[in-house]
Amino acid sequence: MNLTTPALLFPAISLLLLAYTNRFVVLAQLIRHLHVQYKDNREDVVIRQIANLRIRITLIRRMQSCGVSSFILCSVSMLLIFVEMILPAQYVFGLSLLLLVLSLLFSLWEIAISTKAIEIELEDIEQNLKRHL
Repeated sequence: MNLTTPALLFPAISLLLLAYTNRFVVLAQLIRHLHVQYKDNREDVVIRQIANLRIRITLIRRMQSCGVSSFILCSVSMLLIFVEMILPAQYVFGLSLLLLVLSLLFSLWEIAISTKAIEIELEDIEQNLKRHL
């Protein structure tokens, strides 16, 4: 293992963290919109969305934590390689990869939950259509 091995992860982790941040921003905007909607109309669909969003926020926090930790450990691994501590660098790099995979698994879980949110909206639209027919 040389210095370029962990360096290869830097662009991937950076893009991943950017994507996670964008998801968080969109989710925060959605929560603010639902807050206003809930004040105006306390429908069941809004309450179900809020429960869904709480789980998604937790998962995004975990995704970001694991991603940032992976980035830090990847940097530490590079430092250890630089000071020629190869065996500890390999273990730290392995842990960095493990955290990156964990971050991706949290992301996959969050995506699955976000599709449930869309299903809730579709159910609401279908119920409104049935009432008007």
